Amino acid sequence: MKKMFILAGLISALGMGSMSTHASQAQQIKSNFVQSDYAKTKYPIVFAHGMVGFIRLGTESLGMDYWYQILPDLARNGANTWAARMSPFNSAEIRGEQYVQQLQEIMAITGADKVNLIGHSHGAHAVRYAAGVIPEHIASVMTVAGANKGTVVASDALKVANATGTSELLNVLISNFGKVIMWAQGLNANAFPHDAMAAGLSTSVEGTAVFNQKFTIGLPKTACGEGAYKENGILLYSMTGNKPLTNPLDPGDSVMVLLDKLSAYKAGKNDGIVPVCSAHFGKTIRDDYPWNHLDEVNLLLGIKGIFAPDPVASYRQHANRLKLQGL
Repeated sequence: MKKMFILAGLISALGMGSMSTHASQAQQIKSNFVQSDYAKTKYPIVFAHGMVGFIRLGTESLGMDYWYQILPDLARNGANTWAARMSPFNSAEIRGEQYVQQLQEIMAITGADKVNLIGHSHGAHAVRYAAGVIPEHIASVMTVAGANKGTVVASDALKVANATGTSELLNVLISNFGKVIMWAQGLNANAFPHDAMAAGLSTSVEGTAVFNQKFTIGLPKTACGEGAYKENGILLYSMTGNKPLTNPLDPGDSVMVLLDKLSAYKAGKNDGIVPVCSAHFGKTIRDDYPWNHLDEVNLLLGIKGIFAPDPVASYRQHANRLKLQGL
């Protein structure tokens, strides 16, 4: 099996300059110095971004990271840390396949036979997909504000688009925005396929219900309970925030508040997009962080509530949790 991973990695490396929809785009985040081994897990940690996601927009000196300061901090504390890159807008299955291929490449490069997965928002579908497709190579899965039972925000947006007959127009506009996101990362705009309506359906309550029939690992058996802590030898975790408004100085908060008022409130406590109960998966570390959907990945530029826990420290603690479990 390892020889197959190595071969896949070599083939992908040779095709890096192509227009392949499965281009090798995972990026290892390194540090110029290591200050401790607190986060030094046995297996690499691979992050999966959500919808409208990216690794970095712009340059290192003048840009914005999706996982702001989180991955560099893990690297400084001994972790072998990677960020996967997927279509900003597409179905859970297509994004999941992109993610799985990058996991295979990372294993080929590092020589590891397993990986630890962390997925935010729609990225939760990707990590769960991987756990279902290659469970023998997954050590742990963490979903962060995962839309594990979908979001009313997506469901309502689709209903409005269908009712007004604007689905095709919105698909073109939003999918083209996906190309802008790729271009802003210094990549070919068509490096990955874009399908905004497929993305919306995948994160809707209805679309996620279909996905969940195929990928059941870690799902709670009750409406707002906890899932199994371990399945198929994979340790399962989740965490989420529950406050749309956390800092009036953060421009992203106004969007979270608007989305909450339009739709998210219908499902109860939420982070502006994903309801707390939808985010439950495996062992819930915390579902009451005073974070919104952007704070959970330390966007924008680390602005959060004055007294809110540091997201960077929370990910570092999770890496240590995995280390202590021998993962």
